[in-house]
Amino acid sequence: MRTHIQLPRPVTDAYDWQLRSACRDVDTELFFSARRENPQQRQERQRLAKDICNSCPVLAQCRQYALSSGEEHGIWGAMTEADRRRALKSPVVDDVA
Repeated sequence: MRTHIQLPRPVTDAYDWQLRSACRDVDTELFFSARRENPQQRQERQRLAKDICNSCPVLAQCRQYALSSGEEHGIWGAMTEADRRRALKSPVVDDVA
């Protein structure tokens, strides 16, 4: 007797949203801190990265990915590491940006 085997869905289905991201062709250094970055440089870099995120058609998917996967580094969905930590402690996640 044959049994029906449920195969997992392709992984690409879960991540295809990344192909439509506004940051796709932007240098990743803008989204991740440099070793020797002073506070002013960090603030400016994060502002520029968030500006790109805020114009992105997949901002919600990116943010949800970062929050659900526990992403610890970088700007994702217009959220810094600290933004994500605060959002995960808060009962309302959508209001943080």
